[in-house]
Amino acid sequence: MKKHTIISLFFAAAFAISAQAQTVIGTKNTTLVLDTKTGGDLGIAYYGAALDDVQSVFDAGFRSHRAYAPFGQHSAVDYTIAVTHPDGNKTLVLPIVDVKEEAWEGGKIVTVTTKDPVYPVVVKNFFKSYEQQDLIETWAEIGNDGKKPLTLGRYFSGSLPFRGGDVWISTLYGTWANEGRVNTEPLTRGYKVIKNTDGTRNSHTAHAEAMISLDGKPAENSGRVIGVALEWGGDYELRFKSNDDDYNMFYAGICDENSEYILEKGERFTTPALAYTYSAQGLSGVSRNFHNWGRKYRLAHGDKERKVLLNSWEGVYFDINEPGMDQMMGDIASMGGELFVMDDGWFGDKYPRLTDNSSLGDWIVDRNKLPHGIGWLVEHATQHGIKFGIWIEPEMTNNPSELYEAHPDWVLGTPNRPNDYGRGGTQLVLDMCNPAVQDFVVDVVDKIMTENPQIDYIKWDANMPVQSRHSKYLKHQGHLEVEYWRGFAKACDRIRAKYPDITIQCCASGGGRANWGVLPWFDEFWVSDNTDALQRVYMQWGTSYFFPAIAMASHISATPNHTVFRTTALKYRIDVAMSGRLGMEIQPKNMTEEEKTLCRNAIAQYKEIRPVVQFGDIYRLVSPYDNKGIASMMYVSEEKDKAVFYWWKLENMYDSHFPRVCMAGLDPCKQYRVKELNRVDLQPLKFEGKVFDGLFLMQNGLEIPYSNEVEYHKKNDWSSRVLYLEEVK
Repeated sequence: MKKHTIISLFFAAAFAISAQAQTVIGTKNTTLVLDTKTGGDLGIAYYGAALDDVQSVFDAGFRSHRAYAPFGQHSAVDYTIAVTHPDGNKTLVLPIVDVKEEAWEGGKIVTVTTKDPVYPVVVKNFFKSYEQQDLIETWAEIGNDGKKPLTLGRYFSGSLPFRGGDVWISTLYGTWANEGRVNTEPLTRGYKVIKNTDGTRNSHTAHAEAMISLDGKPAENSGRVIGVALEWGGDYELRFKSNDDDYNMFYAGICDENSEYILEKGERFTTPALAYTYSAQGLSGVSRNFHNWGRKYRLAHGDKERKVLLNSWEGVYFDINEPGMDQMMGDIASMGGELFVMDDGWFGDKYPRLTDNSSLGDWIVDRNKLPHGIGWLVEHATQHGIKFGIWIEPEMTNNPSELYEAHPDWVLGTPNRPNDYGRGGTQLVLDMCNPAVQDFVVDVVDKIMTENPQIDYIKWDANMPVQSRHSKYLKHQGHLEVEYWRGFAKACDRIRAKYPDITIQCCASGGGRANWGVLPWFDEFWVSDNTDALQRVYMQWGTSYFFPAIAMASHISATPNHTVFRTTALKYRIDVAMSGRLGMEIQPKNMTEEEKTLCRNAIAQYKEIRPVVQFGDIYRLVSPYDNKGIASMMYVSEEKDKAVFYWWKLENMYDSHFPRVCMAGLDPCKQYRVKELNRVDLQPLKFEGKVFDGLFLMQNGLEIPYSNEVEYHKKNDWSSRVLYLEEVK
């Protein structure tokens, strides 16, 4: 008998499924069918649109694929778990021994227990459904019931099969100041691997999320799409496999490079969760599922509106002083802002923080800059009628610092070799594996908040990757990746337990921590250090694939932009920033009164639309990546009685012609009145104040003028529109 025939017969036997061996997990619009026959391999037989009759899967000849394949006996098949037993054996067999189902308030949890019949290894695979959000999480618990330690070589979170065909994948890539860019490509034969090994940040160069489009090149509001996201803040690997089978496989988990984990006797290792969702309404449909799930279950305070703020960074950088801070607070208050955040440069005693090469770890107020301390600033913020926030970077230090002088053993660094420095040529990463460091990080926040309990907001930065992979605290260096994030979680849990109401932003050289692994402790993230409005259209577009507007800090900044030195119209900068959590990153005293008035009006109008933007359903309409010269998107309220429509011109060439944009997500039977926000034109738009039914707007759209018609001396090559739609009853 030929080899391929033997393999085919084996798979037919190993993955044959029957109606009596199934476990069904349903959500509002999706169904997951697991193969859970006792004594067999855990398999996934179906994942997709909701089924009325699960038997149809079997009658149609669908095949099951192993959901958590071990390495060893059938090594031609890719694997999610690999172990080395105490005797050196690397094989693992995991037949099912038990299946349990239990309800929780949001859906169902299925626990499938598997056990090696020869070695004392027990693996539990969990599947948790979020019924209303059409999302499922899966993760694994790996147990060593033996008397000796064993080694985990790979410990992925899970896998997902999907049928081959005209499949495309959309992933996010980038770098500092260019995060969240979209890459869309057909899935071709072989492996597609996306991974990150930064250690402390994982979303600069790539993201731990992806879209899988099953009907060819993806569309925003049509077509079958699966979205996946690994809920992990550290190193990860996403792996797509397409070979000589009709089915493709997706795997995700902690990156196993140089991360062998010694599982002691009696120990249980739990992987991060892998979240996935399905929608027949295209990329935007998957995004809506992730946004709804994230706001309700993962994002800190996902049900509370975010304040409009001014951050001091691009306005003054390290030039912190009392008169300057008070002036900025007064200015943002006068424009209707609600919060002022003092960024880097406020601390350091023996080593004052004058630039980025010293003082991290010495969280003592620099009395030369702030002689009356932070409390004085908090009081003045209150007098201005706004809240106060502050910047910290608690996981890091510089070698010119009192902290490093006292605790050189607290930093990650290789013995017998010089330190490998980061930002400023002096920065080092503290060892979060060490409980003493965890205590220090908690104390940084606790001291600031105890002395100034009225502080409303913390910007938590992390400006360096792990460059020296060695912990002076750990016995097993392969544990560093896992233990760093366990320590981070412990510290964050303690901070949140004591300060549950404070708003905390995660910043990591910009958008380095845009992931669902850290957001349970954070309210938002800084999308990018690049505040250029044009580039933000592209970055925020990609970021919105998985993260809602309420989590995306988007600020109005000065021109020429401080990163790319592009000069854009203030209205354009406002219109882009208003599509996320609106803020400002500018020195107001350098603005004209006309500019302040425009911002004051924009802030007032943003407060009006804030519930729709921060809690509404996203519909991306024309992608900037489609090279049509424009980008357009909208948010629609859950009741479909309000919507906010955005239109940005991306290029300005004579004789340009752009498509008319059809809206989406409206109620076809409702009537909507249109109002332009942030208007600068001399005359109102032709459709200003007019009423249209939702069906017309979705089938035809509105003719958006290509330019803002302003006084001749104010004309420029930037054009944008924000329209507010309200139901007329």
